[in-house]
Amino acid sequence: MKGMILAAGYGERLWPLTADRTKPALPVLGKPLVGYVAEYLAHHGVDDIVVNLHHRPESVRSSLGDGSRFGVHLEYIHEPVILGTSGALDNARDYFTSETFVVINGKLITDIDLTAALETHRRTGALATLILKQNLARERFSVVETSEGKVTRFSGMPRPDDETPLMFTGIQILEPRIFEYIPRGVFSHSTTEVYPQAIARGETIAAHVAEGNWRELSTLRRYLDISLALLKEKDLDVFAGSNSTVGEGAVVRDCVLWDNVVVEEDALVSRSVIADGVTVRAGERFEDAVVVCASLVAGTSPPAKALKGHVIGDKFVVSLSQ
Repeated sequence: MKGMILAAGYGERLWPLTADRTKPALPVLGKPLVGYVAEYLAHHGVDDIVVNLHHRPESVRSSLGDGSRFGVHLEYIHEPVILGTSGALDNARDYFTSETFVVINGKLITDIDLTAALETHRRTGALATLILKQNLARERFSVVETSEGKVTRFSGMPRPDDETPLMFTGIQILEPRIFEYIPRGVFSHSTTEVYPQAIARGETIAAHVAEGNWRELSTLRRYLDISLALLKEKDLDVFAGSNSTVGEGAVVRDCVLWDNVVVEEDALVSRSVIADGVTVRAGERFEDAVVVCASLVAGTSPPAKALKGHVIGDKFVVSLSQ
């Protein structure tokens, strides 16, 4: 079965971790985030996949290669300008001309039962099936309204007095006929342009409300919290990448160390992400922070959605307490 991984975004809220790579190429406990997505699709029989690229495309290519180590066959398609979630589909429409296919956001780690959603899609004869979840914590994800198993409307952010709202997981099952509703050669989004138009014309957009783990790594805080939750499932509290060392007497707890990190003796690092090549020197203290080499961001301006950071010696530090 064919599928598409959306991997073209900038990852502004994950900067400076995305200064030299795109969001789906971020390592999560030693595996690229987009690798988790590819393995998830392969587990459910979606093994012929196209990946769209724009920002830092080489970082995704080097992370995934031909896809074989994740159990899939991959092809890449470049977007010279960013096209949005449905504009990306338009750019790849030649791949999806004859059969049902799956589209998934490249920033997810999930074990939602995609096979069950495919059964819903076939049973309902829908043009598209959106996998939804209850937003129990009322996080800032747009509310999806449904009736009798169908999506009826996409509305604003959850309100405190709402019943438990539903949110879109970024996983969708589509028929090739969806391209009748996607404009050619322009920026467009599925939930704001394509699906409302299809619903208005009487098309069935099925709502499959799923259970299971769904983790979306779109901010520095979420990246750290989700990494630590994954570690906790393994009864660990620290991950250290290749060639990373911790000196005698150093305290490292609830942390993610990328590759070639050195934490010298008597340093303390707590609830933090320490990126490639950083040396935390003896006596230094970092808590609730993201730390990268200052040289990585030298001469660049932070993206509009990035948290503020500051230079400390040879390091650039972003506090997560902002």
